[in-house]
Amino acid sequence: MGDEQLARALGAWRRPDVPLATALASAVRGAVLDGRVRSGSALPAERRIAAVLGVSRGTVTAALAALREGGWVLTRHGSASTLRLPPAAAERIAPLSAGGEAGSIDLRRAVPAAPRAAYLAATARALERSAPLLAEAGETGAGLPVLRSLIARRYTEQGLPTRPEQILVTSGARPALALLCAQLRPRTAVVEIPTYFDALALLRGAGARPAGCRVTGRGWDLDQLAAAFAAAEGQLAYLVPDFQNPTGALMTAAARRTVAELADRHRVTLVVDETMRELDLRDDPRPLPRIRRSVLIGSAGKAVWSGLRVGWIRASASLVAELGAHPLCAPLSAAPMQQLIAVELLTDPGAVLERRRAELRRQRDHLSALLDGDERWHFTVPPGGLALWLRLTTAHAETVTERAHAEGLSLSPGPRFAADATLARHLRVPFTPPPEVLDRIAEVLRGACGPVPRREA
Repeated sequence: MGDEQLARALGAWRRPDVPLATALASAVRGAVLDGRVRSGSALPAERRIAAVLGVSRGTVTAALAALREGGWVLTRHGSASTLRLPPAAAERIAPLSAGGEAGSIDLRRAVPAAPRAAYLAATARALERSAPLLAEAGETGAGLPVLRSLIARRYTEQGLPTRPEQILVTSGARPALALLCAQLRPRTAVVEIPTYFDALALLRGAGARPAGCRVTGRGWDLDQLAAAFAAAEGQLAYLVPDFQNPTGALMTAAARRTVAELADRHRVTLVVDETMRELDLRDDPRPLPRIRRSVLIGSAGKAVWSGLRVGWIRASASLVAELGAHPLCAPLSAAPMQQLIAVELLTDPGAVLERRRAELRRQRDHLSALLDGDERWHFTVPPGGLALWLRLTTAHAETVTERAHAEGLSLSPGPRFAADATLARHLRVPFTPPPEVLDRIAEVLRGACGPVPRREA
């Protein structure tokens, strides 16, 4: 890599009130992360970097030392230093954009990074068995038979007898919901308040009017749920009963029975999003029974990696056949090679899931301990999922997110998750980053929320 090329890739890298060496190291990490410089590129000599950037050679030496310590630069005696993506960073649960390596922390999406070693191994195995697939046209219809059979078998082993013809593979959970909306064309949709913002946008885009039901960290308001189902007579409901996004709440068995009864009474098609179901962070995970006669949406996105664009619908064979005949089925299907990789990862996902649950449990407890007892917010420690759901007491969420963004922390305010423009004092805070980054997140939140309220004498 030439010195001028490096300077262009770094851009305006100097930052006010940040030491030059620290800012330079951060800029190099950011350039690697977003692809402005390629991992494996050889760096120019230190004196040339110093000259083109207009800094002392000591500044460059200090920046490279920090990068070398973090695994971003590899130096061998007699050879040029080369940039690389640190193996430790690549194996973490948090994406690098959420880990602070690029100088900021982006938590607007609560998503994990890939389990790098397991994913690469699965990709290699999928490639070895891809020859028959490459001889075909590349159109998989409802999904590769081997993947549909695998998903059906997993449901059956979990106590829900399922045949392969009851499975339709899509390119993720969002495309699965989009296909269902295109087929069912709901005029009204029961939704939780709060709910996943992308799902809310999909339902609105399909022309559905939301009928909301309040959810907190303690559970669902069953009276509001009954009213919402009545308002959606003959239409659709979209619920996340397992570690609900964003509250992390887990619907009780009694509430699930109530939901099933309401769906039957009001002839509502119940669509259950199970993308968080595998992220059970309790000490003794025991999955609750699924809501009977519901259409299930599954995905490898949260448990494995959102970059693995594979999701699925589990429904009656007749509905799956109708969905498979819809014009949008092919555009929303998963790429054949992605499906083969999913087969490799989902055949025995136990080791990956156990590691993820253990790390997320530690990080949830770490962030909860940092935030506990502060009167500027209240929260319930969730039994699963990826985030804390804070109720702010001293400031509005939009104000807090603006202040936090100025300090390099990007968060999603509560109104983004609301179907009715409420939740102005709520904030989602994912606990996917490592503990040292969670420390920084807690520090920024304290500053963004203003002073602790005084107690009256």
